[in-house]
Amino acid sequence: MDFPPADPYLIAMKSPKELSIDRKLIGAVAQLGLSGAAQRLTEMLLADDEIHAMQEYANTVSIKRLGYNDHGPVHMRTVALNAVTMMSLLRRAGIRTSLESEEVGDFEDSLTAVLLASFLHDLGMTIGRQDHELHSTYLAHPIIDRLLKEIYGSDTAKRVIVRSLAVEGIVGHMAGRKIHSIEAGVILVADGCDMQKGRARIPMALNAEPRVGDIHKHSANSIEGVKLSAGTEKPIRIDVNMSGVVGLFQVEEVLLGKVAMSTIKPYIELYADVMGEDERRYL
Repeated sequence: MDFPPADPYLIAMKSPKELSIDRKLIGAVAQLGLSGAAQRLTEMLLADDEIHAMQEYANTVSIKRLGYNDHGPVHMRTVALNAVTMMSLLRRAGIRTSLESEEVGDFEDSLTAVLLASFLHDLGMTIGRQDHELHSTYLAHPIIDRLLKEIYGSDTAKRVIVRSLAVEGIVGHMAGRKIHSIEAGVILVADGCDMQKGRARIPMALNAEPRVGDIHKHSANSIEGVKLSAGTEKPIRIDVNMSGVVGLFQVEEVLLGKVAMSTIKPYIELYADVMGEDERRYL
């Protein structure tokens, strides 16, 4: 399989955290043992300078202009890694994706849509917070078309199907709109699971004055870790480890709301542990 050559300039622009997640993501997709299309797309997404530039500017607007937490390359890579992990766990448990159930695609097609949505879902933050999921759809559209032509070539039907699924994942990631596919449900939860303290480190350091959105930063700053693994009763187990009770805001007001709206809610166990206190089970 011929992947795009690594751009030395782009690699130099990436943080150590980005490069670390890049390696983990490539490994996670490779472990699925698919035909190679998803692996090729992963390499293309990681090597695309336009995507990287838009993710970087989304972070600038989010943190410096609006005072929110990370919505840039590290966040979107983390969401992608979370999504691939959950897709793998669902597959291992015999849960079929929507494309598989509808007999219009296979697991790799579903994963392709999930990867696209993960990488592009917050591009609208380059414009602003309000309705950013809607802005993300039209900003992502030409990029999705460009990449899918590389993956599917002249298969117009497959490009249309996967593009539509990716857009559903993007527009539905804020839990403000009803979604219907398993794939979009994965994006919703994968996004909600990126809430640990590193995501709030930069805005916490930059902003000393109280601002709108501070509760998200302080809450995320108390999240020590989020672990995704196979559950004992359900296919997916989510464990949230916190240093303080303020982290419960992030679990109860953000993650639980996204899980509740997700099509994969029936397949999730959710636990939260505040250090020194009893573990809480939500689902």
